[in-house]
Amino acid sequence: MLYDLIIIGGGPAGTAAGVYASRKKLQTLLIAGEFGGQSAVSPDIQNWIGTPSISGAALAESFKKHLGVYAGGALTLKEGEKVAAIKKENDGFSVATEHGSYQGKTVLVASGSGRRKLDVPGAERLEHKGITYCASCDGPLFEGQDVAVIGGGNAAFETAAQLLAYVKSVTLMNHSKGFKADPVTIEKVLAHPNMKAMDDTEVVEVKGDKFVEGLTYRNKTTGQAGELKVTGIFVEIGQTPNTSFTNGVLELDRYGRIKIDPRTQMSSVEGVWAAGDASDVLYHQNNIAAGDAVRAVENIYLHLRT
Repeated sequence: MLYDLIIIGGGPAGTAAGVYASRKKLQTLLIAGEFGGQSAVSPDIQNWIGTPSISGAALAESFKKHLGVYAGGALTLKEGEKVAAIKKENDGFSVATEHGSYQGKTVLVASGSGRRKLDVPGAERLEHKGITYCASCDGPLFEGQDVAVIGGGNAAFETAAQLLAYVKSVTLMNHSKGFKADPVTIEKVLAHPNMKAMDDTEVVEVKGDKFVEGLTYRNKTTGQAGELKVTGIFVEIGQTPNTSFTNGVLELDRYGRIKIDPRTQMSSVEGVWAAGDASDVLYHQNNIAAGDAVRAVENIYLHLRT
């Protein structure tokens, strides 16, 4: 079957695109490894418009439920499949997964991004042995212990706030000068008596035999080095876009994000659009991703019908 549109991704961008495309009666295939995107692991999301508070798991379920309303009609869902490649063909595009190949006249890449790993000696060896990338998953394991959070953005401060509910202390280490989180979040988290933050500081090495026992660090301006005794290290240093399957097909920026026209969300290749963390828009948030995906579908509809 030749679909009007193939959507890659089941986060806020992919879900919004699926709903809007279905309502426009575009024959649409949505391929998602899982629903919810990165927010699926968040214990409490407070900025999803129209919902004062919702867990990531509940948000993911709501995405799937909303799409299910249209499934079987104009929308076909393929859950649990990972896209391996996209290729230009005469009548459109071929999208390959481990389960087969699908053909579409147009494609919307809403594949999101994954967590960037801590790249210092000892980090890979001790991953899942004290080094973790999910506070909601592993935080309770460190109750009453001293831990570190690596990063300086909203994700890092929100992770610290979550951990402070049960750990002994949190030390946040920010690689850059100046924290990037919202001022109100920074003020609230740093006010906690068991919270400490170190700016302009880079991790040099993770220490430990079978499990994390500490880390060494260095101030990037003064060069002053030190050691911190912790049993847990929570890493929040950004994302890597899930766009490797577009290599050699679409134009990417130096971070691997798909370059788009911000007016239409179209990529460098006519017939392929991108939205959310996979694209090179300035800001990456759930609400922005959803809105950008809707803009893309509006343009896709015009592309197909005019």
